[in-house]
Amino acid sequence: MNQDFSIVSLVLHASFVVQLVMAGLLLTSLASWTVIFGKLFGLRRVRSANEDFEREFWAGKNLNDLYNDATKRAESAASMERIFASGMREFLKLRERRLADAQALLDGARRAMRASFQREMDAIESHLSFLASVGSVSPYVGLFGTVWGIMHAFIGLSNLQQVTLATVAPGIAEALVATAIGLFAAIPAVIAYNRFARDIDRIAIQSETFIEEFSNILHRNAGQGAH
Repeated sequence: MNQDFSIVSLVLHASFVVQLVMAGLLLTSLASWTVIFGKLFGLRRVRSANEDFEREFWAGKNLNDLYNDATKRAESAASMERIFASGMREFLKLRERRLADAQALLDGARRAMRASFQREMDAIESHLSFLASVGSVSPYVGLFGTVWGIMHAFIGLSNLQQVTLATVAPGIAEALVATAIGLFAAIPAVIAYNRFARDIDRIAIQSETFIEEFSNILHRNAGQGAH
């Protein structure tokens, strides 16, 4: 007797619990790929916008002009540009209060930039924990489906007088599909998570370096006003 061992046939003949596990894993995989593509293009936009702003900043443009531009396009501005705007806004606000202490001016600006930096990193890291969860949990969910399927198959075989490999194979094959789907969901998520975590670390280092460099500029201008 010829058995149909195509993936579709194995899924259709699996037990309800195993089918439920497979459906959940496929939906999780779809959500994971949606996050992966969204994060891929999102991080590319962040890097490109930050590089454009850095080039403009170091081209020697007037700080007040840069600040005015950043304020006008607050929503569409680069993450580094919003960090700059936060520091500049606090610096100018403290100067308007006639604060003479240069260190107090600098500390206020740095605190504002650090707070803005944290908000930007929280936004950039969004959904990254989902990929980590998919990568770590999906294989175990798939394994649960496999164990349940094999258990169900052996319970069905207990009523047979004679058990051969031909009678055992379909049930085990159906169950193993759950593990395969679990790995299919987990492997891309793990690879993407590691790639994105590395890219986000680079963005964080770039932003922190900018904060330090801009702080030095503010320190030089603390006693004479931003130019």
